[in-house]
Amino acid sequence: MRFSLIVLVWFVAARLGRADVPAELAAALQQFRSDVPRGWSFTQTTSAEGKSTVERSDATRPEFERWTLLQKDGRPPTPDETRAYAVGRSRRSRGGTAPKLAEQLDLSEIERVADDNQRAMFRCRLKPAENGDQTATYLRAIVVVHKPTHTIESIELRSTGPFSPTFGVKITELSTLMTYSLPSAEIPSLPQKVATSVRGTAFWFKSLDAGLLVVFSDYASDVKKNRPAGK
Repeated sequence: MRFSLIVLVWFVAARLGRADVPAELAAALQQFRSDVPRGWSFTQTTSAEGKSTVERSDATRPEFERWTLLQKDGRPPTPDETRAYAVGRSRRSRGGTAPKLAEQLDLSEIERVADDNQRAMFRCRLKPAENGDQTATYLRAIVVVHKPTHTIESIELRSTGPFSPTFGVKITELSTLMTYSLPSAEIPSLPQKVATSVRGTAFWFKSLDAGLLVVFSDYASDVKKNRPAGK
């Protein structure tokens, strides 16, 4: 009897300490991915601090040959820039996969911020991405779910106030907004934009103010992805 009582108390405590994930958010997270799905080619335009690059990822080519530099700072790249880009991209391709943002959302405490027939907005904390991560503690995630399609339409990571992730660095404001398209019968949800803004200082005098914008466009499906394996 005593053992049964202990088990019952443990079970009740566990239930009280665990927040149930709202059904629409759980359904959207189940099929969410932050990067471009395999089998899709796309153009990626990155702009930051007055500089820009336009790159093309071709899903029909081998893994280490998929990326091509189309433009650099609004002009065609030079041969040296093209060679340097190819070497750099090859090294980055070996580095691993994109971060799994959905796994970093702390679903133990979820706040429903807004809700209507089409969309629901939720706010939650972030788990540290890796050992030594000093930033996640100071961020909150705002997730917008498109309820009819069970799709995450946007995720915004925003700082809750000034913080110091490391000695000598003070961040007064940090935000990243990631947006995704709504799926159709033939096209899945795809990344559209990533906009990051940071304001802060390093060692009390050097400005860290910066902005980064990544735009995904010209998506094309690789028809060969549906062919039988080994063909």
